[in-house]
Amino acid sequence: MTPEQRVLHSGSQRLLPVLDRLAPARAAGFDAVSLWPSDVRDADLAEVRDAVAAAGLVVSEIEVLCCWLPGQADAPPSQWDMLKWQTPERMLPMAQALGAHTISAAELFGLPFDGPAMAASFAELCRRAADHGLRVALEFVPSGGIFGLAEAWEVVQRADAPNGGLMVDSSHFQTSGSSLDLLASIPGERIYSVQLADVPADADAQMVNKMQDRLMPGSGVIDFAAFMAALSATGTTAPTGIEMFSAALDALPPAQAALECAQALDYCLSQGTPK
Repeated sequence: MTPEQRVLHSGSQRLLPVLDRLAPARAAGFDAVSLWPSDVRDADLAEVRDAVAAAGLVVSEIEVLCCWLPGQADAPPSQWDMLKWQTPERMLPMAQALGAHTISAAELFGLPFDGPAMAASFAELCRRAADHGLRVALEFVPSGGIFGLAEAWEVVQRADAPNGGLMVDSSHFQTSGSSLDLLASIPGERIYSVQLADVPADADAQMVNKMQDRLMPGSGVIDFAAFMAALSATGTTAPTGIEMFSAALDALPPAQAALECAQALDYCLSQGTPK
């Protein structure tokens, strides 16, 4: 698999101010960075965009739209409450201003899965995103309402939006028990983003709530040869990168952390051949 962009995802340098991430990312061989709204909420977006470009990078995507389905705004209080701020009204103009071509969306509040209804909302979100020149990558999260690849792909297929596709996160794929055969069957052009990290043997569907426990690819239980072979079988060239939530990675100097992420990405891209 050869991605069109090598991405250093925001989760891998979550404690570092955005402008301090750029030079280490470029020096480590990354082409792009993803950004969270919290990274830039109080920033001058034009200045951030110019700084990213001056560093020789682009913004691959903005993560993550959390309040786009009916019922999310009124979901019971949880650790995700702060993310209810992340609505289409706020995030679509933000992504456009930062020059991103993709914005991700997820269901984090545990709403009951309803394929037809969720697809209708996703189709409307995609329509609104198109007005801002954006694609929407639907991310499945095992502890949320769209919890696995099968459910996310159902929503994307039902919505049938030309700018609607998938984000595939290896850790979510593993802990949701998603199917390699299904992944391999998905048209590569409908995969908009790939995020890579490993998980420990005791990881389960609630792994998303243990945000410091991700491991570098090859250090946990994910069979990256099989996972990357399935991805390669799709023909995808989606932007691909490392998304770690790791206290150990946070403790490293920025240049070393970026380099270790680059080496982990190289490891993943070297794994697996299509069957």
